[in-house]
Amino acid sequence: MPKRYGAKEKDQVVAYILNLVLTGKLRTGDRVDRNEIAEALGMSRVPIQEALVQLEHDGVLSTRYHRGAFVERFDEDTIAEHHELHGVLNGIASARAAANPTPRILDQLDALMRTLRTTKEPRAFQQAAREYRRAVTDEYAGPRLHAAIRASTGLIPRAFLLSYPNVIAEMLPFYEDETAAIRRRDPAAARAACAGCAALMAKITVAELVRRRVLAPPDKPAVAL
Repeated sequence: MPKRYGAKEKDQVVAYILNLVLTGKLRTGDRVDRNEIAEALGMSRVPIQEALVQLEHDGVLSTRYHRGAFVERFDEDTIAEHHELHGVLNGIASARAAANPTPRILDQLDALMRTLRTTKEPRAFQQAAREYRRAVTDEYAGPRLHAAIRASTGLIPRAFLLSYPNVIAEMLPFYEDETAAIRRRDPAAARAACAGCAALMAKITVAELVRRRVLAPPDKPAVAL
């Protein structure tokens, strides 16, 4: 795999490892092969080690002294917890917006909501949704919250959301609720909208991972690939 210039090498390694997990090529308890990654990406071990440190910090991997890095538990409960945290983190920024909605943020959100309401194409909807989240976090999240939100997006693949047939119909109401909550200065409702949207994303992610046989269907044993 060639290097992608313009992206930090460490971030490329993080994305590569996460993709291995999300495609089932790395499973719970599997050891991460640094040499394989170095060869696949054409990188030195320095950015690989940096990526492993980040992924351990994010709860995706764990390291064992003199043994290497291993995939932490990756199952339906883990995915649900990950998305729950993502919803909480975004809810903090959204609640701040509801506590102090500026004319600028209201104008931005209104413009983005017009796109979200009228688009019929999932990719365009997801682009507008990302811009919505970015508008709120850029205005109301400090550096620590920004970093935590950024770290929480790794296990939320855009392709999964794009493949879900009802993504627009099911996700739009949460953005409607959040925007209304911000406009009427209701922080609790803004948090709830973020939590609901994150729960939907968790459901979509689990369904897609089951379809890909990365996760076992409910009440059925895992199928080895």
